[in-house]
Amino acid sequence: MVHKSLVTWNIMLLMLARNGFVGDCQNLFRDLMRTGIALSEGSFVAVLSGLVDPEQDLEYTAMIHGLMTKCGFDGDIALVNCLISVYVKCKAMFWAQRLFQEVPAENIVSWNTIIDAFVKSGRPQLALEMFVNMSSRGLVPSQATFVAVIDSCACLKNFVYGESVHAKVIRSGFESDVVVGTALVDFYAKCDNMMSSHKCFSQIEEKNIVSWNALMVGYSNVCSSMPIMILRQMLQFGHLVNEFSFSASLKSSSVLNLPQLHGLVIKMGYEKHEYVLSSLVMAYSRNGLINEALSFVKEISNSLPVVPSNIIAGIYNRTCQYYETVKFLSLLESPDTVSWNLVISACARSNNYNEVFELFNHMHFACIQPDNYTFMSILCVCTKLCRLDLGSSLHGLIIKSNLYNWDTYLCNALIDMYGKCGSIDGSVKVFEEMTDKNIITWTALITAFGLNGYAHEALKRFKIMESFGLKPDALALRAVLSACRYGGLVSEAMEIFKQMGTAYRIQPELDHYLCIVDLLAKSGEVEEAEKIITSMPFPPNANIWRSFLEGSKRQTFVN
Repeated sequence: MVHKSLVTWNIMLLMLARNGFVGDCQNLFRDLMRTGIALSEGSFVAVLSGLVDPEQDLEYTAMIHGLMTKCGFDGDIALVNCLISVYVKCKAMFWAQRLFQEVPAENIVSWNTIIDAFVKSGRPQLALEMFVNMSSRGLVPSQATFVAVIDSCACLKNFVYGESVHAKVIRSGFESDVVVGTALVDFYAKCDNMMSSHKCFSQIEEKNIVSWNALMVGYSNVCSSMPIMILRQMLQFGHLVNEFSFSASLKSSSVLNLPQLHGLVIKMGYEKHEYVLSSLVMAYSRNGLINEALSFVKEISNSLPVVPSNIIAGIYNRTCQYYETVKFLSLLESPDTVSWNLVISACARSNNYNEVFELFNHMHFACIQPDNYTFMSILCVCTKLCRLDLGSSLHGLIIKSNLYNWDTYLCNALIDMYGKCGSIDGSVKVFEEMTDKNIITWTALITAFGLNGYAHEALKRFKIMESFGLKPDALALRAVLSACRYGGLVSEAMEIFKQMGTAYRIQPELDHYLCIVDLLAKSGEVEEAEKIITSMPFPPNANIWRSFLEGSKRQTFVN
């Protein structure tokens, strides 16, 4: 074209941006600026519409923002809204909020953009506060406003505020709108109120597949048979089902209707869909049909995708078929972190400890980032081998990976590892650095003190745990009784043991009886140990008799 107007430039810019040619769009925008033609609102909208990369596009967005201000477009409400949206996509919430506060006029699009941004960035409480602020200014919520606010209530499971928003929806006449209605269906389902969820679904005039799926997912989470019935209704009304429909139905399927659903999956052509196949395998496994799950997977000639393969490998792992786990996952071309974790776990459970460390090294060389599950498996191996050097090195790697401060279960494993490897200082240090301690944390520390000969300190920690309002469970009681057993604290152990059925409301198990019998027998109180054995509600096992006989032998020798 010999003569290009600004409209021509803008159309070309927009087409390049919308079709993913962001670099070409930016180059063309630079060429437009060199021509000296005055830029318009459409020029900026076009070049901004293709920016979606959070890392690469933020700097360019800031440059366009500066150019907009220089060209006098900082007061254009439509263009400012577009810029806010781009900042949100680039995860630059500070600049999005700042720009929103400078919006020259009250505009519902601006409010919707910022409210939706708070929801999607994981700050639903701020989204609700913005909605209250918007309502106080007299702005009328739109469809997009209600959807974002209802999603915020669903994230927070704020039932009271959600009902209040629902009332506003009814007053605004949006209760029959398919988008708003579906959001309400999802909200009530997440708040475990399926009656209200179903009622909202019934009020939607023109239901779409998303509405049907939202209702099915809600019922599937409460293990209801309703998803199957809803799926039948969808088919009867002529609605097309998709992978989410099958997933929700399979989640609540029983042994009776699972074969029919499987047949429908095949009939509808979804048997090779990764999402549906994963749900199908999980359904067979959940219903105890392990052989059926494995058999129909073996019939598939092509290699399975990663997710279904991980599920099948998980079944092999749980059924102690560790060789099959490794063999099955070895066929994957691009295993993910879950795949590596399953193989490492299988090798650890089958006592192939050398292979565990070799796999961990291969995982590192393949640039696969280990997660909490990876470290948990390897820490367990370090504990079994009593390798303090490897365990402490792994601790350093966990800190470097930024997984240490917030994961309670990983810290619990570290306390256990240090305690069983003879480093009580390491256990205490990890315990003191933790911000979120649970009953397992305290049990691991008490066990560590007991194993390393600090019976009085273990008992002290047990009492501190109780003072914090944590009620000991069977494992915690076994840990403190074991500590008393190692330290010869007879009276303290007997006091705790007698309180188990009353104060703690936990009936003693075989391990608890073993601790008491062994402690009494070693302390020379054989008659008291015999009374404990005769009072047991179940037959004593070989370990209990062994402890009793050793104590009797020792007492006879002393006498």
